[in-house]
Amino acid sequence: MSTLNEMVDEVKSNLQGYTLRQDRISYVANAGGISTTSTTIDIGSASNLAKGIIEIDDELIWIDSFDKANNRLNVIPGFGRGYQGTAPAPHAQYAQVTLAPTFPRTAIKKAINDTINSFFPSLWAVSSTTFTYDASVTTYALPDDLESILYLSWQTTGSSQEWLPINRWRADPMANASTFNTNNTVSIYDSVQPGRTVQVWYTTTANTLDNNTDDFADVTGLPQSCQDVVTLGASYKLLSFLDPGRINLSSAEADAADSKIPSTAGVASSRYIYALYQQRLNEEALKLKDKYPIRIHYTS
Repeated sequence: MSTLNEMVDEVKSNLQGYTLRQDRISYVANAGGISTTSTTIDIGSASNLAKGIIEIDDELIWIDSFDKANNRLNVIPGFGRGYQGTAPAPHAQYAQVTLAPTFPRTAIKKAINDTINSFFPSLWAVSSTTFTYDASVTTYALPDDLESILYLSWQTTGSSQEWLPINRWRADPMANASTFNTNNTVSIYDSVQPGRTVQVWYTTTANTLDNNTDDFADVTGLPQSCQDVVTLGASYKLLSFLDPGRINLSSAEADAADSKIPSTAGVASSRYIYALYQQRLNEEALKLKDKYPIRIHYTS
């Protein structure tokens, strides 16, 4: 099982390997750490002092000046803490400080969730709901997150507790919301014993990951085997942004001086990772379709 925090670390490790670039890091040296409003940050190494953006945990901070004698960074007043929409937070002593991060953790998290949001309809989560069958009612409301129905069944009476398939039903994704309090309904035309429980299995879009401790499979609803598809998707999205930052350095002299990472390295790497992403996405989509095949049913 992998958490969001572990997935961010994996994506960051992969990206740093592709770019042959390692971020400069230090640590918070303030005794007791820093609070959400601290404007001075002591770090462990004087060689890493600089103006600009630093990252501590998930927070980006803009440093306006520094005191080399005391290894101290001074935060710019006003917008310095929680820079670029990140949340100001307390940070413990010895927390990692990254100077001018190539791939901020907040950007990696966004790329991960953008990838998850782009999966449907290729990949989807599976959920279920139940209701009690009423002989006087034909149409029943279904959850708002339903995308398509996979299977309907009802539980028979007796000690066997058998679930029989419902073969005659019709789904309506544009039902009257004022009548059913939802746009998703199903009409049942099979013979079902009144008072019995009906179960509906359906597809839904995967949930995104918000907290560092969120478990991938538990929160998204996707199979655990899809995790590498997400990390590949996040990687190719982020790699494509490497080249624009180097455009002003693109020249014969710059390329000669930086031959290990030419000006088109980001695009080339992004295309390669995208090809791997598409391959794994198709493989996982086929696995889902094999596991949840379309059940033949009839509508009236």
